[in-house]
Amino acid sequence: MRHRRPPFPLLAALLLLGASACVHGTLPPPAPHGALPTEQHLRWHAREFYAFVHFNMNTFTGVEWGHGTEDPKRFHPTAFDADQWCELFAECGLTGVILTAKHHDGFCLWPSAFTEHDVQSSDWRGGEGDVVREVADACARHGLFFGVYISPWDRNNPLYGKDDDAYNDYFAGQLEELLGGYGEIAEVWFDGANGDRDDPAKHQEYDWQRFHDVVTRLQPDAVTCGPPYANMPIGVRWVGNEQGFADATQWSTYPMGVPERPAELNTGVEGADRWFPAESDVSIRSGWYWHPDSDDDVKSVEQLLDIWYRSVGHNTNLLLNFAVDRRGLVHENEAAALRAMTDVLKATFAHDLAQECTVDASHVRGDPSNDADRRRYGPGNVNDGDDGTYWSVDDEQRAAAVSLGFDGPTTFDRVVLREHVPLGQRVRAWNLEALVDGEWRTVFEGTTIGYRRVARFDAVTADGLRLNITDSAACPTISTLGVFRSPSGSR
Repeated sequence: MRHRRPPFPLLAALLLLGASACVHGTLPPPAPHGALPTEQHLRWHAREFYAFVHFNMNTFTGVEWGHGTEDPKRFHPTAFDADQWCELFAECGLTGVILTAKHHDGFCLWPSAFTEHDVQSSDWRGGEGDVVREVADACARHGLFFGVYISPWDRNNPLYGKDDDAYNDYFAGQLEELLGGYGEIAEVWFDGANGDRDDPAKHQEYDWQRFHDVVTRLQPDAVTCGPPYANMPIGVRWVGNEQGFADATQWSTYPMGVPERPAELNTGVEGADRWFPAESDVSIRSGWYWHPDSDDDVKSVEQLLDIWYRSVGHNTNLLLNFAVDRRGLVHENEAAALRAMTDVLKATFAHDLAQECTVDASHVRGDPSNDADRRRYGPGNVNDGDDGTYWSVDDEQRAAAVSLGFDGPTTFDRVVLREHVPLGQRVRAWNLEALVDGEWRTVFEGTTIGYRRVARFDAVTADGLRLNITDSAACPTISTLGVFRSPSGSR
């Protein structure tokens, strides 16, 4: 690779002068800023894209919300195969499965000691079946995490909305069965639905603190997805819609103990006191559950890619739902759409062009002539392939730039950015410039970054790329600046 002149002459001059206030040591890292993620949150962020599976009594009755009066014998998949699901998900790069273990109708996919409205009362597997067990075991075989969705609303239980304490005892007991009997559970998904919408008298007062205590006692490494008013400290929030789209401004912080406000859930709240990142959920077809007339209503590859870029690419995780059919299999149309979508993603992000670049920065934390400071905080950390390292600047610095120099004209249309979120989310505004025919041209402008932000724009051929942080709540910490080219070369 030939030597390229750094785009920041002032920094080059400082490097030659070698002026330093900390020659004998390394400046300490930036102080943490604002609410911080827990270790459980960091593991959750790294999962990025995984499967929701809606498969339960509703699959066999043809409704989205059951009534709790269904005959358990209606649940009878003819070719149930959890390995078929998990093999597909693992092949396509998804990281896990969250299963609807109990929906609003109260039917349990495991043999529960607390109800007869469960698989044990069906004829499937001769009454000896356990869907939760088979899916948990299949996830383990295929290297996927396992999570459970359990609805607190139970339309089958006569205690619901009539005796709050007694019903909460019932629900906590079922939660203990799920979390204590199936190995490691990575995520517990609590639906916030409560009672019949047309009958406020059936409202149930959930004991969220008790439910949280069950989770932390039996699955201390799990995160919970639930409403902000539930006050669950190691939690993630619903993104505020069921279309899978997160706002481009996406803060991972959010206040606890407040009502659900969809517009606010979709952006997060800067400076809030809790790390409460968003999870985007959407179904691959028109409904959450399988219906015989919806097999041809699966989303197109273009729609699915747009959802991915506006969820994972907007600093949220993507929970993509699969409506397993009455056979107990992921339908062929869903499988084909998922494979086509993830084939494009794999091709797009297979090769990071940034790792072949020279790199420089307008500022470096500490003394840029001090080898220890430059190794720890220098611009080379943004393209070293290690998310644990980061480029940073001095505490008072709120705006700075880092640039990549290509070894000749290079075409690209995707840029991946990451902040070092263990120290908090900081960046408020940034832009990307491409060096085209000797001139810097703006190709993208953004607001927040967070754990992962993907910029997509029409393909540009350039000799360099510059990330300008124009506003940050504290000195920026950027761990990744990746450059990619999609097969289509367009938005």
